[in-house]
Amino acid sequence: MVKVLLTGGSGFIAAHVLDILIEKGYEVVTTVRSQQKGQKILDAHPKVSKDKLSYVIVEDIAQPGAFDEAVKSEPGFDAVIHTASPFHFNVVDPVKDLLDPAVNGTVGILKAIKAHAPTVKRVAITSSFASIINASQHPETYSEKDWNPVTWEQATDPKDPATTYRGSKTFAEKAAWDFVEKEKPNFTITTLCPPLVLGPIVHYLNSLDAINTSNARVRDFIQGKYKGQSELPPTGTFIWVDVRDLALSHVLAIEKSEAENQRFFITAGYFSNKKIVEAIRKSHPELSDKLPLSSAKDDTPEGVYGYDNSKSIKLLGLKYSPFDAAIKDTVDSLLEVGA
Repeated sequence: MVKVLLTGGSGFIAAHVLDILIEKGYEVVTTVRSQQKGQKILDAHPKVSKDKLSYVIVEDIAQPGAFDEAVKSEPGFDAVIHTASPFHFNVVDPVKDLLDPAVNGTVGILKAIKAHAPTVKRVAITSSFASIINASQHPETYSEKDWNPVTWEQATDPKDPATTYRGSKTFAEKAAWDFVEKEKPNFTITTLCPPLVLGPIVHYLNSLDAINTSNARVRDFIQGKYKGQSELPPTGTFIWVDVRDLALSHVLAIEKSEAENQRFFITAGYFSNKKIVEAIRKSHPELSDKLPLSSAKDDTPEGVYGYDNSKSIKLLGLKYSPFDAAIKDTVDSLLEVGA
């Protein structure tokens, strides 16, 4: 039986990773920040026995030694999937709120595994398109070969939370690769770099107020925030992925030897806020009167940057989900919790 440590178990992506691990029969221990969150996870999986699903509390992933106890297990873990990292733009102190937790959390768990979990052979890490994108000068086509050129100075500007977030993901991923190069641990790493992540929320972990940043735009549309308007909010990033495909990529990363020490760009293709609205209109016509006008313009720029996701398809075997289905399932899940 393969035993996996999943960090950040109450997060949007991790909740879907957990479902896949359980479905595949893995023994899972997940980290959470509080007993209440851990109990919610257990309560949501009543048919899973305690020896197959449990949790450990890691209150602050940025603290030195935060994961030292979490990685200790008898029998030992075979793999670790590290999803825990902040994603929000409520930044007061860029270093304390985003940069330190992302970088220290990633390096901290790798140090803990090396020191206290000798049985671990593979580690999958949630990174981001934020560590790939060059916001000031897009290449013709993005792939895993690209790195965000952001500097620490740019990332610590308190007036630019978007750059702080991108910096946190870039520096955290680079720190992981540096660790492997310098420390030569007895495990390999795989990093997964998704753009905007859409898809159904896991209802037991979410309130509509505390929804993940990516899905907030879908919630806003169906709640009528832009009702009858002829202008849509800016799309921002024009590529996306279904959370269930992204979750599967994490599990495949610990299963496939081809994924060892590889970086993957995980994206299904293009989207825009206009396309979200039209997909909602098609799947849930009863919500039409809450949506922006159908004449609202699509802000996808002519000559938008290209993307190359072929590595994830060839090496991981991913088959990406269609956009309209992802939006339908997202809306269904939001309506289920009272949107």
